[in-house]
Amino acid sequence: MELSWATYRIECTHPFGLSRGTVNYYDIVYIYLTGDGFIGRGEAAPSKRYDESTSAIVDLLEKGIEIPSLDDEYESWENKLTGQTIGIKALESALSMAALDWWCQRDEIPLHQLLHANKDATPQTSFTVAIGDLDEIPQKIKEAKPYAIIKVKLGTDEDKEIINAVRGCTDKPIRVDANEGWTLAQGIEMCQWLSERNVQFVEQPLPSDSLDESSVLRDESPLPIFADENSISAEDIPKIAYAFDGINIKLMKCGSLFEAKRMIESARKHDLKIMLGCMVESSIGITAAAHLSPLVDFADLDGNLLISNDPYQGVSVENGKLVLPDGNGAGITLRSGIEGLI
Repeated sequence: MELSWATYRIECTHPFGLSRGTVNYYDIVYIYLTGDGFIGRGEAAPSKRYDESTSAIVDLLEKGIEIPSLDDEYESWENKLTGQTIGIKALESALSMAALDWWCQRDEIPLHQLLHANKDATPQTSFTVAIGDLDEIPQKIKEAKPYAIIKVKLGTDEDKEIINAVRGCTDKPIRVDANEGWTLAQGIEMCQWLSERNVQFVEQPLPSDSLDESSVLRDESPLPIFADENSISAEDIPKIAYAFDGINIKLMKCGSLFEAKRMIESARKHDLKIMLGCMVESSIGITAAAHLSPLVDFADLDGNLLISNDPYQGVSVENGKLVLPDGNGAGITLRSGIEGLI
């Protein structure tokens, strides 16, 4: 088996703004495991929020990743592969995706079967309206027409104006993500205000180092509060359960599909609701996560819908609902006419 990789720049359809800044593109790394006629594909979409970068991933890959013996069981094999990433979770996640995609193709099963997820039980996904020019909101809402749920990025001085502009275009349910952008006082006031505007829940309103204040907000808020930046891995969940009503799991944060499953199991034990989220990614990363989606309560798997040059095809959306591709493994295919990728 051989490991190879390629860097790729995904272009945002609109400037993607959140409380920490605005970008027009993201540089990602595709991981390929090839052998016995199969290609296992993975995607690393590193985040500056977690001190990860494409350059650090490429540097590590150039130093060499050892392919473990295939004599092991799949989980042990995947652990040995992903354990070489020196803590770079986006790369760990990409290796996990590629490993399990390859393994499932070899064993002639779809990835969701390996994960014990019911293909027909996928949830609807929300569609994100990022921070940007208020005048662009009507166009963004128009683009979100196929989706039943709108996710709105907040954490600015214009939060009420943003929500009012969205509400001027649609009465669909809204999920709010403040990306650590509020103080406790702002959170209490905003959650009360949002509760009167058909908002389902609020994601990570306060900084991750304000856990006790998040607990206060949870008690004060009429809306459920979900953890994102506070919810990295399974070991976090017992520590944060008192402060939140739910968690957001992202493969790029937790590092592997198996770790995501452990997070799901831990969250259930602590009576937390579960959302499966993403970074801005292409169809490789989003499809891998979608194979886990039947196991959670909510999905925010729209990263591939927010870019204009997705080179791959995988999960699709029909009437707002995630539809897993047919075939073994993750079910990823390269779009025709794309050069330099496999």
